[in-house]
Amino acid sequence: MRILMRVALGVSAIALAIGAAQAQEKTIKIGTEGAYPPFNNLTADGKLEGFDIDIANALCEEMKAKCEFVTQDWDGIIPALQAGKFDAIIASMSITPERLEKVDFSAKYYNTPSAIAVPKDSDIKGVTKEDLAGKTIGTQGSTTHFNYAEKTFTDATVKAYPTAQEYQLDIANGRLDAVEDDIVVLSQWLDSADGACCKLLGQPSPQPVEIFGQGAGIAVRKGDALANEFSAAIKAIRANGKYKEINDKYFKFDVYGAES
Repeated sequence: MRILMRVALGVSAIALAIGAAQAQEKTIKIGTEGAYPPFNNLTADGKLEGFDIDIANALCEEMKAKCEFVTQDWDGIIPALQAGKFDAIIASMSITPERLEKVDFSAKYYNTPSAIAVPKDSDIKGVTKEDLAGKTIGTQGSTTHFNYAEKTFTDATVKAYPTAQEYQLDIANGRLDAVEDDIVVLSQWLDSADGACCKLLGQPSPQPVEIFGQGAGIAVRKGDALANEFSAAIKAIRANGKYKEINDKYFKFDVYGAES
């Protein structure tokens, strides 16, 4: 009887170990752009890096899962999620009413304001509609920044670009009067050799919540419980210090923004 009991206990232990291993091996496919540094960027040797990528890995670890990344052009990233190409989008996507009609979101994982940059020799003095009247403004298409620029700077020409790098190249070559994007993206570019052409002009104010939303969240398909799992994991890494560790790797301030 004792031998049988030991065998039964041994089988149970093996079953528990297998179950734990299977849980550990859970894979979540993450869609990201790979063209929005410092948040997500594809290096020359094909590796993904950036704040979004590190946060995604930390969240997957917290959820006892493995992240598998899929790069996707920004314009098609929500349709690709809906089609099942990946399980979630972690790509600095703002939580907006328009997007909430198509996907569900986790709680925010960061929230930073928009800003405008101009050439260093620009005669533009401010960031109002009047200041930018008659000017050509570049921004990334299909983003909250494009929506804001188009609705606000109605006396200017707003030009959409597939990626941030492309509008940065055009303003450096004198084809744009100004560009609009997240202040962190612009600041990092301006601090690099590629951004030596330009300067930060300022932040438009107020930053309308109806356009910019409540911050960047993790998008999942409608009704997917992953949204709540990601929200819980975000809260956990904020509490255990992992978020701060990643934040401090990239930024000198807390990009999470005000607690909500």
